[in-house]
Amino acid sequence: MSAVRRLRVEIHGAVQGVGFRPFVYRLATTLGLTGWVINDTHGVLIEVEGPEPKLRDFLNRLPHEKPPLAIIQNLESEWLFPAGYPEFTIRHSTVAGTKTVLVLPDVATCADCLAEVFDPHDRRHRYPFTNCTNCGPRFTIVEALPYDRPHTTMRRFTMCPLCQAEYDSPADRRFHAQPNACPTCGPQLALYVRPVAGDHGPPNPRGSGEWPEEVKGWRLAGEGDEALQRTVWALRNGWIAAVKGLGGFHLMVDARNEKAIQRLRERKPRRDKPFALMVRDLDQTRALCHLSPEAEAFLTSPQAPIVLLPRRPGAPVAENVAPGNPYLGIMLPYTPLHHLIMREVDFPLVATSGNLTDEPICTDEWEAIERLGHIAEAFLVHNRPIARHVDDSVARIVQGVPQLLRRARGYAPLPVLLDHDVPALLAVGGHLKNTVALSTGRHVFISQHIGDLESAEALAAFERVIADFLRLYEVEPVAIAHDMHPDYASTRWVQENSPLLTRFRSFPALIPVQHHHAHLASCLAENGVQGRALGVTWDGTGYGTDGTIWGGEFLLGDARGFERVATLRAFHLPGGDAAIRSPKRVAFALLWELFGDEVLEWEHLPPVRALRPEERNALVQMLRRRVNAPLTTSVGRLFDAVAALLDLHQEVTFEGQAAMALEFAAGKGVKSEYPVVIEQCESGSCMVFDWGEMIGAILEDLRKGATRDLIAAKFHATLARWIICVAQEVGEPRVALTGGVFQNRLLTERAAEALHTAGFDVFLHRQVPPNDGGISLGQIVVAAAQLGGTEKLSPNAVLADCHV
Repeated sequence: MSAVRRLRVEIHGAVQGVGFRPFVYRLATTLGLTGWVINDTHGVLIEVEGPEPKLRDFLNRLPHEKPPLAIIQNLESEWLFPAGYPEFTIRHSTVAGTKTVLVLPDVATCADCLAEVFDPHDRRHRYPFTNCTNCGPRFTIVEALPYDRPHTTMRRFTMCPLCQAEYDSPADRRFHAQPNACPTCGPQLALYVRPVAGDHGPPNPRGSGEWPEEVKGWRLAGEGDEALQRTVWALRNGWIAAVKGLGGFHLMVDARNEKAIQRLRERKPRRDKPFALMVRDLDQTRALCHLSPEAEAFLTSPQAPIVLLPRRPGAPVAENVAPGNPYLGIMLPYTPLHHLIMREVDFPLVATSGNLTDEPICTDEWEAIERLGHIAEAFLVHNRPIARHVDDSVARIVQGVPQLLRRARGYAPLPVLLDHDVPALLAVGGHLKNTVALSTGRHVFISQHIGDLESAEALAAFERVIADFLRLYEVEPVAIAHDMHPDYASTRWVQENSPLLTRFRSFPALIPVQHHHAHLASCLAENGVQGRALGVTWDGTGYGTDGTIWGGEFLLGDARGFERVATLRAFHLPGGDAAIRSPKRVAFALLWELFGDEVLEWEHLPPVRALRPEERNALVQMLRRRVNAPLTTSVGRLFDAVAALLDLHQEVTFEGQAAMALEFAAGKGVKSEYPVVIEQCESGSCMVFDWGEMIGAILEDLRKGATRDLIAAKFHATLARWIICVAQEVGEPRVALTGGVFQNRLLTERAAEALHTAGFDVFLHRQVPPNDGGISLGQIVVAAAQLGGTEKLSPNAVLADCHV
């Protein structure tokens, strides 16, 4: 007979709100062990005692039989003398100590809950807020740690006896499911519409008194299932409906109805940018798009992101859903409410974020009516408060593997795990596609997508997210990392001593981080790369160490520092930010630099023809005098210029529009390239890709009548060749592809394949986006390296010219 021993186990990771404690309870009682399990601010703590062989069996089975949503990052155990526990119990959570537990993201509805929703004999039949420990809201309802119902927005709903019995039973899959509810005791729906002359919409219902009959001119038009049915009627009749979901509102409309979509575009306003679609199921997805096994698995995952999929010819949706775009952004229903709506309407719906352009998504029903009342014609709301806004995540398949383009629902706020502890740091990200990050120990918690900090509302949301993170994890950072750009809203917020920061016991140190260095460090950190690598860091805009606008950089280094070993030949942007919205200006600037004033008369070229004579003269004056014409090495702007030369876009209405058009125009199977001419800069310290030869060759192709698809394909092939050329010259075996330009699937896959073939180890972004949504992670690791003592990189040997 084995002697009784006691085992203490501490588990860190995503182990709260996933059914981990009942799993431990069942495992322990099955093995005849006694003791207890508890949630604390670090994760899950277990003490279990019994015969040593059974304890070893328990310890072995813990990581192998854990609940499907649980993530174990660290498991520590120690042997102790027995305490004489009479039984195994689940103890109440403790709130003392540093908060390092992982908050689970919101998770799509599981198959068991969905079956209940559509079972006429189940007490949760057609209940839009059905959930269990394996699915449902998490991040959007938690207000404090540890994750228990009193610390969530569900605390206002008192469970009925049946729900309480489920919650209290370790054998039930709803044991300690914090959002547990049913039609008797849980959140409820309501529909509001605005009365209009000759209104033929849903009639006035008899109200229950739980919802106001009228709000700011909007009248109550249904509650509970009646509200849902009337919303379906509205969507079938071409109405725009604002629907409150998990992390905010969607604006939804029939994706087949071109006129209704145009109304949405004009009111939002969003002239050209593609809209995401929600579809009923995989069969409906296949009717719209080509679906690979990898994409299917991604769509149906618990994260349920929007996935960009190749559109089928003749797909039954309106052309203005995604004008000129061969991809559709598809997501499946991920809450019971969405499933009920999609089953009822039975056709694809536009499901775009419930906001105005450049503003954060609405989360409160009365705020939504105020801000979106001129857009939507119906508001389907519910009374479960949303603790924080969270947009839908966006992803695509690159080299057969998912790559995030927007990290939000389903992923935030799960951390990236570093290989060593770092100080408590806050990183405030960039200006566009902003996220913030907070480090505690080895964890870097990355916020949900905040967006472009272009408005007062967006900046207020940015500050709320920072305050929320600091409160949730109870961390006071020793330093704040920010972008070097002096005019970024995130940088100004830090440097102007925000009141939020002045409440700290001591004001944190401020650490500026060069934009492209943050991109490189981010890619290396999420891939767990130790030591230096060659970072191909290409994007639209980043403030360089020389005060110019970088964006076509090859950086050799790691989090400690970098050398700029290659770059794009610099050119001027006439009008500064105005040129970013006007590719014709960028193209004209390149042409003028190559050919001088004679381009003023080259009306056979689309970007010149698109400029009025007085505009051309004004641009020449800017370029000649170097007034309001900043220097840039941006590959993103180079894409814009070539797109303008091919007359794809002379003006753009959203970031990346011209570059996307150029990618989509590229023909398949083209092997030819333009000349790659690489020279040494004046100091001899880095290589410079001279785009002049390439632009000249493109003009010659245009003169000969070459097609757009040929020119676009050759352009992409040339950039990939440039990457190979520099990588071979530098000789560093590890290469990271990072920055917003590498949202371009064609360029990324072509460059990665060529690098692999040449024997390089290639690192791409997977956990965080390659765009500016990932730089807050990079800012954290760069700042941590600086605080830990930066080791200077030795200067690289002078690199030889490479002419291809």
